[in-house]
Amino acid sequence: MFIDNQHLNELEAESIYIIREVIADAKNPALLFSGGKDSVVLLALAVKAFQIPGRPLKLPFKLLHVDTGHNYPEVITFRDETVARLNADLVIGHVEDSIKKGTVVLRRETDSRNAAQAVTLLETIEEHGFDGLMGGARRDEEKARAKERIFSFRDEFGQWDPKAQRPELWNIYNTRLHPDESMRIFPISNWTELDIWQYMEREQLALPPIYFAHEREVVPRNGLLVPVTPLTPKRDDEQSEIRSVRFRTVGDISCTCPVASEAATTAQIIAETAGSTISERRATRLDDQVSEVAMEERKRAGYF
Repeated sequence: MFIDNQHLNELEAESIYIIREVIADAKNPALLFSGGKDSVVLLALAVKAFQIPGRPLKLPFKLLHVDTGHNYPEVITFRDETVARLNADLVIGHVEDSIKKGTVVLRRETDSRNAAQAVTLLETIEEHGFDGLMGGARRDEEKARAKERIFSFRDEFGQWDPKAQRPELWNIYNTRLHPDESMRIFPISNWTELDIWQYMEREQLALPPIYFAHEREVVPRNGLLVPVTPLTPKRDDEQSEIRSVRFRTVGDISCTCPVASEAATTAQIIAETAGSTISERRATRLDDQVSEVAMEERKRAGYF
């Protein structure tokens, strides 16, 4: 398969420059790593940024994952294997702990915990004193992402105000912070979903198996294929079916759906992605169907 290496080389170089800029300026940086495809690429770029040939790898930041407790087990297994392979330091913030403290209140056990991650993330940032968090968000994902800066300023409450962002001219970033303020940094902002998969193919990066075609019990609902799980059971008036599916994005089980697909290899997914006209979040996320500004509202509350 032909891969446009020049295009990927330019994206790679830009991302590595941003990652090194974060480490140069942040006092206590961390990289958000869930085991999803974007965080896998971001971590691979960070390894390239700091790997010295002939020496053991020592990443100059910790990895951070906000665990909802409702994750797909294949993704958690992959996360832990990756952390062990890199000998990285992993900090895990548990939404369950926030629920026990009363800072997160859900109506039902099966309610989506995706939005609740914002509370747990802010609590974990405060506990560990992180001032620069690198994340794998991309501008092509969603409208709120599209208008966010690469260095996204957050106030002392961890909140994002799209009207209070700083200009970014000629790759010069203003990283100055007052006490308790922080930055969320998105080194792969300018990548697309297709770029991610092409980079995966070129670099031969591993992923959780649910990103590739497999058979799963699902229920068609509101234009999505909802997986049948204890957290997302089928309703009395619904008929489930076994379909060949794959996940374009992974998150909380309660709000992440697969898409119908026969693509079992990275090359096949590249071909499928090239012909897609719907963003991965629109095609797979129940939480983004709540309203047109669902993502922006979560980001204003502290979501990454």
